[in-house]
Amino acid sequence: MKQNQTMNEDLLYLIALKKIPLIGDITAKKLIAHFGSAKNIFAQRRSSLEKVMGIGSKITQNILNSQYLQEAENELFFAEKHGISIITYTDAHYPKLLKQCVDSPILFYQKGHINLQNKRLLSIVGTRNITTYGTAFCEQLIEELTPLDVVIVSGYAYGVDITAHKAAMKHRLQTVACLAHGLNLIYPATHAKYCEAMEENGGFITDFSSQSPFDRKNFLSRNRIIAGLTEATVVIESGKKGGSLVTADIAFSYNREVFAVPGRTTDTYSIGCNELIRNRKASMLTSAKDLIYLLNWDTPAPKAVQQELFIDLSPDEELVANYLKENGKQALDELALGCQIPIYQLSNLLFQMELKGVVNPLPGKMFEAK
Repeated sequence: MKQNQTMNEDLLYLIALKKIPLIGDITAKKLIAHFGSAKNIFAQRRSSLEKVMGIGSKITQNILNSQYLQEAENELFFAEKHGISIITYTDAHYPKLLKQCVDSPILFYQKGHINLQNKRLLSIVGTRNITTYGTAFCEQLIEELTPLDVVIVSGYAYGVDITAHKAAMKHRLQTVACLAHGLNLIYPATHAKYCEAMEENGGFITDFSSQSPFDRKNFLSRNRIIAGLTEATVVIESGKKGGSLVTADIAFSYNREVFAVPGRTTDTYSIGCNELIRNRKASMLTSAKDLIYLLNWDTPAPKAVQQELFIDLSPDEELVANYLKENGKQALDELALGCQIPIYQLSNLLFQMELKGVVNPLPGKMFEAK
């Protein structure tokens, strides 16, 4: 009991340290190394704190402010209430690759069934405005990587991110979304319908607390976790500027492999990828074979795919499946009308059925039975 109390106390002070303005992860680690623990930092006098190089009067004042310990207590309570794990950089199961990064977070919050130990880890990023070319390549890449049991990491945004997450779930691969906000919300809100499936097949990671204000600048900060968690980063499509290019630059600075999918010189969302390849910041990726070869990932024998004889479907899923079998390909709105199911409910239902291998999504929001 006393040991658990000590662990919770150490965690409390780490959370408080993470919350203090002007103290980033590098400075936090420097302070902990100097004073021995996060708890010891808060026990220091002003004069002792100001003797540490780079710690001025503003940071010292913030450390001496008791509000951050109170906020940390609230954060611990929130985490316990919502089944959120808090992983610190001294934990044995803190991701090894992330720990190698100088600016890795002193702690992060995670939810779901995430296991990164002894796994092949790959980040897939790109534009929010994914094209049919990008979608097809991303889905094919993940399908080809399925026998290697790769963990797919991305950012849960529109476009490439959600395409990668969905493809990973479809092939029963673990997938992890790195968020730019606390686990008290989901952004974009339209992706809330995938949360349950995400947590079953991996989950969410963030170094932002539930009390952190939503700020678009956070997206650039979280990109270091996407790049740092994995052995390599793949850019599927990108314009001349964008967050995925920032992620690629960070991965390159961490000395990780970066891959980019080439495209036509006239395609807006291939400009960024083509420039990465031209500037030798990324290797050209034409198929999974390129990646497997350069990362020295040995391909095991493909797992035998056995069709389930009995698939467990809910009554609504059975209704939709039967309707598609009887009437052939259907548009989303026609299917909703025929089955008398609201579109918002049907969209989630179809996604679950896609994961179970019962329906095929088609271009133009069309669906067919398998």
